[in-house]
Amino acid sequence: MSESPQPAAAPVAPLAGDPRFFHRTGPHALRDVAAAAGLVAPESALMLTGVAPLQSAGPDQVSFLDNRKYASVLATTRAGAVIVHPAMAGRVPAGCVAIVTPEPYLSWARVAALFHPLPPLRPGRHPSAVVDADAQVDPSAEIGPLAVVLARAEIGPRCRIGAGAVIGEGVVLGADCRIGAHAGISHALLGARVVIYPGARIGQDGFGFATSASGFVTVPQLGRVVIEDDVEVGANSTIDRGSAQDTVIGAGSRLDNLVQIGHNVRLGRCCVIVSQAGISGSTVLEDFVQVAGQAGLTGHLRIGRKARVGAQCGVMADVPAGADVLGSPAYPIREFFRQVVALKRLAADRQAGPAAKTGVENEGAGGTPAATQASD
Repeated sequence: MSESPQPAAAPVAPLAGDPRFFHRTGPHALRDVAAAAGLVAPESALMLTGVAPLQSAGPDQVSFLDNRKYASVLATTRAGAVIVHPAMAGRVPAGCVAIVTPEPYLSWARVAALFHPLPPLRPGRHPSAVVDADAQVDPSAEIGPLAVVLARAEIGPRCRIGAGAVIGEGVVLGADCRIGAHAGISHALLGARVVIYPGARIGQDGFGFATSASGFVTVPQLGRVVIEDDVEVGANSTIDRGSAQDTVIGAGSRLDNLVQIGHNVRLGRCCVIVSQAGISGSTVLEDFVQVAGQAGLTGHLRIGRKARVGAQCGVMADVPAGADVLGSPAYPIREFFRQVVALKRLAADRQAGPAAKTGVENEGAGGTPAATQASD
């Protein structure tokens, strides 16, 4: 006798900070949660066990609202506490504690880190790791399975080297660096608290060659990569070492996944480079420059302080400080949109022109079809 089919398992509700993947602390008192973000909460005995989105948070969880577009969700939330802007504090439902701040998203980041700090380090070397006898590894560092640390490399205090990562000869890692699985680092000096995500390639040859009558001759790339403090480099991103000078990534900068940085490029402090953007050799980005996704910058340019380069932008000339540019070739944003409007009007006028002609007028032109006239 055949068995009757079993009902399908109910879908698992999404969980912020799934304990299978994320280390968790708590519960924490409301005052401690607020203090973690540098804030003060109303007096309450509320204990909070974690963080969650507004729509799924329960009475023992904390959430946040930073975008007014989701104000309707705030009205129905069951969260025990919500981090909100002062303008939204009056819309927090009864029974939910408002933690008020002018910067809700920043406070949320700090609160989430309270509940989900990085997993504790496990100092020492995995038995499968390969560490050269001439490498200097701080005793507090963690060297993961199948990781390789080559001669004269220096691994600073509390660094974490992920599985299968390769730290090349002479590479220096400052304190508290995290190197993701299968990342490869060569010809590089890293500051403190640098994060290299899995698969990134740091310090490989720059794209440099001379042309001869018989073909191409590779130019030796004799520079380094210098990554300053508090930089994060996304998964599968690449940063080429310099040709004769250094490639430099300024302190606090953030590179998304799949970013390409060419040789001799210099990024200032706190630059943001978004996914699939590429910066060609010897281009300089001053402090706080933002480059959006799939933008391309040609070589030997200077992008001024706080300039912003739009998505899929093709930048072929210097960009002044504070400018916003769009398009390919890149134009100042207002000029770009004026061109877009002008093109739309031109296309509309051209389309409307033939349609305005009457059949009598077309016959008067010797019987030439209107479609032919339009194409002329």
